[in-house]
Amino acid sequence: MNGNDPVQTYREIQIKTANQIRLIVMLYDGAIRHVNLALDLFAEGHRRYDAINGHLVAAQDILSELMASLDFERGGTLAKNLFSIYTFMNRQLLEGNLKKDPASLVEVKKLLIDLRDAWDEISTKKGLEGQAAPATGVNIAG
Repeated sequence: MNGNDPVQTYREIQIKTANQIRLIVMLYDGAIRHVNLALDLFAEGHRRYDAINGHLVAAQDILSELMASLDFERGGTLAKNLFSIYTFMNRQLLEGNLKKDPASLVEVKKLLIDLRDAWDEISTKKGLEGQAAPATGVNIAG
């Protein structure tokens, strides 16, 4: 842990103590935050394309993590459907970045918020909030 930055230390503690579903919600929160930052920067025009690119790549990295975490054996159709949605969102982010078109980012943001809210609802159901964090990555749809 970084003892010099209390915010970073707090985030690290949050991640280490979160249950598996909460970690998924945190990933969605991060992706939404990066898409929002990119959308905000579009208003500043071409001078900010480098920063927009950085935020969209970060959102794509989070989507890649969500994709890699899917358990197709245990998750079945749900895992396959989530993979398709994540692939679509990744393509939309790439297209929005290449074409400098915020419309596709707005669509991705909507999907991310809907999925995040669904996972958040799951995490608040009785019995899940007390589960310990996994020793290794997140296992979605398992």
